[in-house]
Amino acid sequence: MNKQEAQTRIDSLRKDLNHHNHCYYVLSQPEISDFEYDLMMQELDSLEKKFPEFANENSPTQRVGSDITKEFEQVEHKYPMLSLGNTYSVEDLRDFDGRVRKAISEDFQYVCELKYDGTAISLHFKNGKLLRAVTRGDGTKGDDVTTNVRTIKSIPLELHGNDWPEEFEIRGEIFMSKEGFRKMNEERAKAGEQTFANPRNSASGTLKMQDSKEVAKRPLDCYLYLLAGDSLPFRSHFENMNKAREWGLKIPPYLELKNNIDEVFEFINHWDQARKDLPFEIDGIVIKVNSIDQQEELGFTAKSPRWAISYKFKAEQALTELLSIVYQVGRTGAVTPVANLQPVQLAGTTVKRASLHNADQIALLDIRLGDWVYIEKGGEIIPKIVGVEKERRNEKSETLQYITHCPECGIELVRKEGEANHYCPNENNCPPQIKGKIEHFVSRKAMNIDGLGEETVELLYNENLIHNIADLYDLKIEQLLPLERMAEKSASNIIKGIEASKTVPFPKVLFALGIRYVGETVAKKLAQSLGSIDNLLAASFERLVAIDEIGDIIARGLIDHFKIESNVLIVERLKAYGLQMEIEETEQSENSGKLMGLSIIISGSFEKHSRDELKDLIEKHGGKNVSSISSNTSYLLAGDKIGPSKLTKAEKLNIPIISEEEFLAMIGEE
Repeated sequence: MNKQEAQTRIDSLRKDLNHHNHCYYVLSQPEISDFEYDLMMQELDSLEKKFPEFANENSPTQRVGSDITKEFEQVEHKYPMLSLGNTYSVEDLRDFDGRVRKAISEDFQYVCELKYDGTAISLHFKNGKLLRAVTRGDGTKGDDVTTNVRTIKSIPLELHGNDWPEEFEIRGEIFMSKEGFRKMNEERAKAGEQTFANPRNSASGTLKMQDSKEVAKRPLDCYLYLLAGDSLPFRSHFENMNKAREWGLKIPPYLELKNNIDEVFEFINHWDQARKDLPFEIDGIVIKVNSIDQQEELGFTAKSPRWAISYKFKAEQALTELLSIVYQVGRTGAVTPVANLQPVQLAGTTVKRASLHNADQIALLDIRLGDWVYIEKGGEIIPKIVGVEKERRNEKSETLQYITHCPECGIELVRKEGEANHYCPNENNCPPQIKGKIEHFVSRKAMNIDGLGEETVELLYNENLIHNIADLYDLKIEQLLPLERMAEKSASNIIKGIEASKTVPFPKVLFALGIRYVGETVAKKLAQSLGSIDNLLAASFERLVAIDEIGDIIARGLIDHFKIESNVLIVERLKAYGLQMEIEETEQSENSGKLMGLSIIISGSFEKHSRDELKDLIEKHGGKNVSSISSNTSYLLAGDKIGPSKLTKAEKLNIPIISEEEFLAMIGEE
């Protein structure tokens, strides 16, 4: 694969994965299985490593997807809740073991744990008492569900003993046992209420209920599996878990210490069979490096730790009939074929739909209308079609012809060479694309306009009140009040939210515009380098590619976007409404560039600033935060209680070690 082919494939994978992240984490309507998602993610990760010139901090491999809802207060995690890398193969586990051995070059042990099938939670304890419980969310922020979690009897509100750290977090999984789930469904059926599909979805849905009295009636349980904090009792994960058990925290009895990867395989093989006898659902095994010093040496990617991985068990399959295919158009114009199936039971749920992804996938499997198809669930979420039972095929069936025109606006579809997806090029007149752009504009990471969810955007569009993002700023409360399900308070909150969005900083406004390839990180880089939207509009291709991390594709995408007159008119309207279209002077003055080109790793605890504050200072002065030491690391910023292995590696590679005072002097802060 040459560079051009790689770049095309990377772009295609990123678009598909972003779509499926949105379906799964935002819409709660996943279209593909965990297995297929993981394969796509692994392919993208492999290509990005092979062609690092196409790296992008906004890639799906660098992010973690979100379960945040607006009913709960959002809380920032002190320690990000990153997801684990997934694998379904023994070969991948051996590769993981090889990477660990190469990186730390000394003896180590693994801790093996069961992968519980529930919903992730972070419990924050202070002075021995439960202070807060927060969902994973997007890994950076989550929903505060403390009131609901306090109803779970297996979670202590006060710890035993007195040898716990003053403040710490412990991560775990909230779930329902098989028996608890069965009894709950029996009671609901007797009461004439709708029963639930499976324990996992029931646990997740229960945790987000608004009435904690109802939550208390549900059979929720919790296992805890990771301690996080600045003053942990041991430098060993296994010992920390045993100590946490002494504090009254529910630590699973299933974790085991292993000396090598072969012992890990024995653990996996045992539980692949024995999991059927467990009182709760699991979908795999988690493997972690035991030593915390070695964990710190291995570090993290933007998405997951390098010292842990999860192995998932083989998915279930079912056979059912393909009834029809519909085609959906996303915000970027990408067309996704979706199979409508004869409903069939699979892994505790009734499956009716599955994504077919693109024309190539349909052709590869030779899928035809009326076929009996095999569907599979990886991770027991949403299915994919993995094969066709051709012996049951109707002799008169015909090869499926992929659509040639947009099902929404009728414009002829395009497919660029090397790309998997077909696209509708009618971005400013195709209804799903218009609504998708508006939904992106008002979303939490963009303009964060409260009250404007997907349904409200749909309503405003259908009532001809908005046709693009600029129309939002023309809305009046008297236009909203007559709308269905629109109370005065709701209408007032929307207008207030729109007005408040005029203070959103320029980098977020630029991200909110929804320009292809311009994610959060790229928007921030462009804003900091160019300073204003006017400078961006006037920037040449050469000026754009000279900006850090802005490559040819992004630069061409920007120039092409602003060649369209309607896109420029929208920007001019937004400027006239008073949106922030340039970097504030304070932001510009803070970006001194004193650390430009330097890669700095932080380790230990500090007196004057927290680790997060120091990371912010590094970025503000042009530097780059890194999570592991290599020959390319410029400095190790060392505080108290730094891990000895990290210190040893820095000395071995002749990496300069600086104190907090020396760092602050470098940036001119007294």
